[in-house]
Amino acid sequence: MKALGSFHNRIVAAFMLLFLLCTPVFAQSTDIDALFNELLTADAESAPEIEDKIWREWSKSGSPAMDLLLERGRDAMAQGMPEIAIEHLTALTDHAPEFAEGWNARATAYYMAGDLGPSVADIAHVLSLNPRHFGALSGLAAIFEELNRPEQALEVYRRVLAIHPNSPGVLDAITRLEAQRDGKEL
Repeated sequence: MKALGSFHNRIVAAFMLLFLLCTPVFAQSTDIDALFNELLTADAESAPEIEDKIWREWSKSGSPAMDLLLERGRDAMAQGMPEIAIEHLTALTDHAPEFAEGWNARATAYYMAGDLGPSVADIAHVLSLNPRHFGALSGLAAIFEELNRPEQALEVYRRVLAIHPNSPGVLDAITRLEAQRDGKEL
């Protein structure tokens, strides 16, 4: 019985050591809300780094298999093969329907393929899962511009700025659309 108690103590000690070694890893996980607060007050120089951290957090599905499908979809888009990307990303959205970045990547692939309707539908799904997704909002605004709906594009671009004041190209797009609306030359 004494040997069993000693063995039990060693097991408990090993688990405690493992827990203590892993605690710093858990403590280092990024708080997405804190990143968004930083993004709101960031200057143009520091905003891209914060944005990159947000994108990295959004890209974590919690499953290596789903992360691989996202990577394959993105790789296919980078190689100019949106149809193949759509296949990978459809498998991703089928298996991880709560993973907003899967829907966002597929919306981008549909856009690249010229399928605006499915792209908008996927953007709507992204925004239902993640209303602060400035990438999806920017994509929606670009689609509104392409469909010659400048007022809707302006509204969405302004929503992007409320989330990400230094979002690349958004201020230029707003200035351009307001000038067009007001009949001014740029």
